[in-house]
Amino acid sequence: MSFEGKVVAITGGGVGMGREAAILYAKQGAKVVVNSLSDSGAETVRLCKETGGEAIFVQGNVAEEALCKKIIDTAIEKYGKLDILVTCAGVVRPGSVDQLEEATIDEVLAVNVKGVFFVSKYAVQYMKEHGGGSIVHVASACCLYGVKNRSIYTASKGAIVALTRAMAMDHAAQNIRVNAICPGATVSPSMEQRFRDSGDPEGMRASFIAAHPVGRLAQPIEMAYGILYASSDEASFMTGVALPIDGGVSL
Repeated sequence: MSFEGKVVAITGGGVGMGREAAILYAKQGAKVVVNSLSDSGAETVRLCKETGGEAIFVQGNVAEEALCKKIIDTAIEKYGKLDILVTCAGVVRPGSVDQLEEATIDEVLAVNVKGVFFVSKYAVQYMKEHGGGSIVHVASACCLYGVKNRSIYTASKGAIVALTRAMAMDHAAQNIRVNAICPGATVSPSMEQRFRDSGDPEGMRASFIAAHPVGRLAQPIEMAYGILYASSDEASFMTGVALPIDGGVSL
């Protein structure tokens, strides 16, 4: 896969699979606009440039529509166009339906659903007037099979799978492909914190590993390769797909 001359915008690019995807795009010749809530995106930009690539950082919360517009505007103003959008930004909050406060529900939906709508809105407005493009959303394998104590997170990611299909139908005629990946349990700082908070980190880690037929957790780079493929010219006949990359957990 080559992304020479492509311009990519990535939300949630400060850590994990978002960072790995940004670096891979840069290595393959793309110019990358990296967004993150914290300043960790600046380090991603440094790592992209270390590969010989070109990147710029836009800090902020995708729950704010103005910030989402700024991400897309920055790609166009800095690099002249936008070819690919990847939506990695997300938050995870625990709780079953009977436990959640309205503020928690609103927080998760604001980032995981509204944030994806907002940034997609401005990407599509540009792409449909400039020959098309590719959009990849990061959903989750949990919305394919369910998981305990993650009700609002699971609901938010299920919404993204539904949105992916709706967008694919709405914009296929404008040469805009829209796909999602559905990661299984992937090593990340938030995952490690979840293990620590459980009171039995090794026991919880072992249970997560046991749930995956391949017998291990995923590495962020494995999700990044899926993102790149879904956005690539090699996947030009693929749209509306929610692709599990989950070590078999959804079988």
